[in-house]
Amino acid sequence: MRKIMLAAAAMLTISSAAFAQSTVIVTDPAPTGSVVLPGEVRTYVMEQTTPSVVYEGDIVVGATLPDTVEVHTVPNIDGYGYTVVNERRVIVEPKTHRIIQVLE
Repeated sequence: MRKIMLAAAAMLTISSAAFAQSTVIVTDPAPTGSVVLPGEVRTYVMEQTTPSVVYEGDIVVGATLPDTVEVHTVPNIDGYGYTVVNERRVIVEPKTHRIIQVLE
């Protein structure tokens, strides 16, 4: 009986360790460029005649533009801003200036 109890305890320990190893914790999503914009945001931004600003950094999803780059709001839609940098239209988070999508 004692051997059976020890064997059962060993199996539970092994299976719980294996189960714990399969757990994945995501703390912050990686920037992938796969943000799905509401159609009206993309349409509005593409129709605007906003002058382009010159910026020396990379224009990629996840990059943060400096505060000197003017970000324009999208009317009636919270959480989206835009600007044109190096002749490329970008959607940004208005408060952080983090690029969430580069429109091509």
